[in-house]
This record gives sequence, structure tokens and C-alpha cells, in this order.
Amino acid sequence: MAEGIRKELTIGELAARSGVATSTLRFYEKEGLIHSRRTSGNQRRYGRDMLRRVAFIKGSQGVGISLSAIRRALAVLPEGRTPTRSDWEALSRGWERELTERITVLLRLRDNLTGCIGCGCLSLDLCPLVNPGDAMAAQGPGSPLFALSGDSGQDDPEHDAHEAAPGPEACR
Repeated sequence: MAEGIRKELTIGELAARSGVATSTLRFYEKEGLIHSRRTSGNQRRYGRDMLRRVAFIKGSQGVGISLSAIRRALAVLPEGRTPTRSDWEALSRGWERELTERITVLLRLRDNLTGCIGCGCLSLDLCPLVNPGDAMAAQGPGSPLFALSGDSGQDDPEHDAHEAAPGPEACR
């Protein structure tokens, strides 16, 4: 280890290095996403591996992964050693299908939203082409035309793959 590099960081140092507010770090710790030890003066000290964990949390949140899914993923990391590149790759591979499904939904939204709004009705609940008689109301709240069919809205990366719901192509 190079001289001058400590094994542990204060909360302020972790915040500065990670670009995350100290209040967010405290929240992550309360939620079990990161951990620290306490000094005799009750100050937090974080291992340097927490920099990688915080970066992983922020990156995962940036692509829409929930904190509960992140927590489950981080729980499988080894205790007592800094995770390796292969550890991180295994975690990321676990989310590939979910991210691909999200990309599909976003592409469908992008490709169909303008066409549907372009018809002028601006009301999918009354649209005689896409939703005659407001039949979509029986499917529950939300936007079923742009969601994955059968998606319960539950945050479950293990959930079975879904068939795509028909988009509002009929408005075109």
C-alpha cells in the first residue's frame, strides 16, 4: 500500500470521493447497503471497498434498479474481502434481462407515443381505436399499453419474462 493512503475513510472523505452526500451515505448504511465501524468517539469509518459499493449503488440506481434489488445483490458479495471484477460482473449479469425488458418498453414508448398523441384525442381511456369502451380500466391502474403485460409493478428481478402488450399503433 502506498504511503499516505489509509485503509479507512471518514464519512466526509467517502462523500467527497464518491460524490454522494453524507446524508445519503447515512441512509445507505441504515438500509444495509454499506457498512462502517465506529471509533471510540462514535465516528464512522468506512473501508476503502465502500467506494466501489457506493459507485455500484449509484450506477445501478441510474439504470432504474431499485434499492431493494441492489440490497439483495450486495448481500451475495463476500465478507472480509474487496469484491473482485468477476464478483461485480456476476451481479451485473443478473440484471441483463430486466434491463433489456426496460429498454424494449422505452423503445416502444418512444416509437408509439407521438403517433398516439398525434391522433388528437389525447385520451386513451376514451380512444375508440386503442381502448374502446375503456376496456383497459379492467387491467388496473397505470399505463398497460406501454407496460409489460402481466407486470404487477412489483420490484422482482427474478420475475418471469413477459410478453409485450400491444402498443397504440391503431391511432396511426
